Amino acid sequence: METENSTVVKEFILLGLTQSQNIQLLVFVLVLIFYVIILPGNFLIILTIRSDRGLTAPLYFFLGNLAFLDVSYSFIVAPRMLVDFLSEKKVISYRDCIIQLFFLHFIGGGEGLLLVVMAFDRYIAICRPLHYSTVMNPRACYALLLALWLGGFIHSIIQVALILRLPFCGPNQLDNFFCDVPQVIKLACTDIFVVELLMVFNSGLLTLLCFLGLLSSYAVIIYRVHQSSSEGKNKALSTCTTHIIIILIMFGPAIFIYTRPFRALPVDKVVSFFHTVIIPLLNPVIYTFRNQEVKSAMWRLLNQYVVC
Repeated sequence: METENSTVVKEFILLGLTQSQNIQLLVFVLVLIFYVIILPGNFLIILTIRSDRGLTAPLYFFLGNLAFLDVSYSFIVAPRMLVDFLSEKKVISYRDCIIQLFFLHFIGGGEGLLLVVMAFDRYIAICRPLHYSTVMNPRACYALLLALWLGGFIHSIIQVALILRLPFCGPNQLDNFFCDVPQVIKLACTDIFVVELLMVFNSGLLTLLCFLGLLSSYAVIIYRVHQSSSEGKNKALSTCTTHIIIILIMFGPAIFIYTRPFRALPVDKVVSFFHTVIIPLLNPVIYTFRNQEVKSAMWRLLNQYVVC
């Protein structure tokens, strides 16, 4: 493998989600409608949690950050994809491709770690309730938030560093609607076996371990909840069920994309579409619809603005 980057490719041609103009138009309209309806809802969640004094528990602090990360993640791919739907030639520069790839894994890695932190929060709240206020104090919450941002940055910068060392001398057609590791490294004009293994280890193995760890954690939590006879049993089960739903719909596509060798499958683009465009906007909404406190706070906030 080359030790220095000898890139001559200055831009990549994106082949897009589909070659059918009718399907492109349909997806464009659906995604645009989806954004107009769901995106303001995510901003409302963030505003509600920040403004309501009754939502100061760590659970809501992390939920607000989840909404922020998901909104940020949705802006990495979808806006450019919508613009490309209206363009005959879908081109992205090498520099912009690397930037898009960096933020995709920076925000995505941070979000995965945030779900781990939220599982830890629920474990302490349910299994160690007497120690909850001591362990999950505001300083600890901010420290955990800083740690997950740092973890996402380290995860992403490793990906970018490995790609920047690869030579790209042609071809330059990316069989996708955005820049991601599996498609980009296949265009390198050198042997990518070692890089491929490193990428699978950095993204795939990390994703799989987080997923299995999260499922194991919630299995323990749910078992402890069933063993208890407290009044908040149903609420705890509802919260944990919501977390598990988010884990499945977020980690499922990520495991499919990053834990196997980078070989193209017909379903890859569809999985990537839901993983990068649809799911990030739905995550906070799913949490909110299953959380009575947040829903009530949102209605109070909306009524306050209507009255004003």
